[in-house]
Amino acid sequence: MKTKLIGYFSIGYPDVERSMEIADSYVKSGIDIIEIGFPCDNPYLDNEYIGNTLKCAYNNFKDADAVFDAVDELLKRHADTPVILLMYDHIIRDYVGVDKFIERASKSGIKDIILVGSEDESVKDTLISNGFNVSCYITYGLPDNEIESARNSNAFIYLQAKPDGNVRPGCETLAQCVKYLRDKGIKNPIYAGVGISTPDDVKMIAEAKAEGCFIGSALLKKTGDIKQLEEYVKSLKDARDSAEI
Repeated sequence: MKTKLIGYFSIGYPDVERSMEIADSYVKSGIDIIEIGFPCDNPYLDNEYIGNTLKCAYNNFKDADAVFDAVDELLKRHADTPVILLMYDHIIRDYVGVDKFIERASKSGIKDIILVGSEDESVKDTLISNGFNVSCYITYGLPDNEIESARNSNAFIYLQAKPDGNVRPGCETLAQCVKYLRDKGIKNPIYAGVGISTPDDVKMIAEAKAEGCFIGSALLKKTGDIKQLEEYVKSLKDARDSAEI
């Protein structure tokens, strides 16, 4: 099993056509899965850099239908590349509308959703009941309530790859975290991310036997130079492959 490299970008940033070119460059460079950030007016859970790309993208579309039209164009251009859609809960509720989101996302063929900023479980439950795979996030400290939620998830598990506070005893390394989740009955794919930027980071995730690795800001910042981007992705893939020999 090769750990899949998952590249993030905000559709519509810095403008719609340029965001398409960014996705093109990801696929050309060898990124395995594209994570599409849906424009957001208040991306309060993202870092400043990613948040600003989402806010800029939000101002580049006249409405949610225009965003989905861009998503459809992207999917048409890269029909063979899996995609994950990152959505803020309040954007589904207040900007798109739950029913409209289900209609447009279903028509687009979107299945995998990262839902963040949920005020309750209602949107998540509605999406799952309508056939979407909604991921579950687990922080590095592996709290019991998050593990229980993940055990009931129908999608991949998004695991924080680096500690920023509490650490469960015996789970000081990412590999130990992944093993702990497997021992607790988590069978869904585990994708690790947050703060991933170097080949050593990717190697750590591959050695931990996580099925996916999210790369966000570090990748997006290299999209101004296609040669630099390709070299960077190659270094990540080489590190991944060296861990899996």
